[in-house]
Amino acid sequence: MVNLSWIYGHAKTTWAHPTSPIQLTTKSGDEVSLSEFCKATVPECHLNPLLFNGHLQTCYTAIKEEGPALTYKRKTFESDDVNYPGQFTVDFVARESSPKDDTLPKRTTYYSEKELEQIGSLDSKPMIIALHGLSGGSHELYLRHAIAPLLTPEAGWEGCVINARGCAMSKLTTDRLFNARASWDVRQLVKWLRVKFPNRQLYGIGFSLGATILTNYVAEEGASCELKAAVVISSPWNLEVSNIVLQSTWVGLNLYCRVLGGSVLKLFEIHSEQILKNPLIDEKKVRSIRFLYEFDRYVQGPTWGYPTEGAYYRDASSVDALNNVRIPLLAINAQDDPIACNEAIPYEEFKLNPYAVLCATSMGGHLGWFQIGGKRWFAQAATDFLKRFETDVDTAATATKNPALNSNAVTLGKGPRFDPLRRRLHDPAIEP
Repeated sequence: MVNLSWIYGHAKTTWAHPTSPIQLTTKSGDEVSLSEFCKATVPECHLNPLLFNGHLQTCYTAIKEEGPALTYKRKTFESDDVNYPGQFTVDFVARESSPKDDTLPKRTTYYSEKELEQIGSLDSKPMIIALHGLSGGSHELYLRHAIAPLLTPEAGWEGCVINARGCAMSKLTTDRLFNARASWDVRQLVKWLRVKFPNRQLYGIGFSLGATILTNYVAEEGASCELKAAVVISSPWNLEVSNIVLQSTWVGLNLYCRVLGGSVLKLFEIHSEQILKNPLIDEKKVRSIRFLYEFDRYVQGPTWGYPTEGAYYRDASSVDALNNVRIPLLAINAQDDPIACNEAIPYEEFKLNPYAVLCATSMGGHLGWFQIGGKRWFAQAATDFLKRFETDVDTAATATKNPALNSNAVTLGKGPRFDPLRRRLHDPAIEP
């Protein structure tokens, strides 16, 4: 029998998780598995039937609407990592409007010196940290749709968005942009927030490339991660596989690779004077770029020390890092996503990590999931999960009953072992 559910916009949902996920302890003293908690929280996926495939859903994201009117105050940070010097910016959700600043995105202004001195609170409000997608920023529609429901007076959350270096009209002060492995700025921000807001529960949400960065960060922190839970949406997971699949079709190469390449080339043009200070950059080759993978070959590779774009993709992918996630993580992907393709989703890894749950829908595209009326299903799915986690889950009791694995590696006997952070098989007997 032919399945015609797409005609009505009904997307099929596939779940991937271990048979024995961690148990969440609720504030009422009950216990529920992470997988059952996610399934009970995430709503059924009903989309606009006129946008019946991943291409239509993805391309519809180009429709510009006003969206939720979030106001931001920007703070500039100086990196405290000697290996990755420079500046990065964080936009904090503000409750009042400010005078227009043409040097920043709409509804965004800098904190004044007086305001910076007053940052900090002992309140116990939950706080969301958001990471945008490739070449985006705090102004992105998909991001505002997802976090705005948390930031209403009724919901009572606070929030901030970390802008990748060079994005969202921020100044680039080194000869390198962001990359998918760039977790150090997130780490610095989280440490700073923990000092300034010691009583707040911190949560993370990442979109596309931001989902890769967030997953890598959470995995690198392991059991010490300060975030209570995280949601990653439209993650490309295995960047090399996604790149190969994109290039395998005319539409993938000439539409998506070209559009994505154009977006990062705009960043290069804005910051070209700074980036071209790197002697390894061949300006002539950069000027010939048409596609995203060429940008990664001629700009990202040389500035970050990768010999090829493939080496960059393999190193920066979050597919192996997923094995070391030690906080509750909900991943949302669409199986018809033409950019973060289904072939790159690590279904088997999700079946092994008790801290992670994958919700994969049959339709939705890349950062799409548009419903009738223009709302986005993923925004409700993410915020429903986060809100309920904050109101229902006793994180201290949950952590006590689900101690994270002591080792960052999966050990196979006494011989070689696979370390998800090194992404290599190595033998402790012959390595220092």
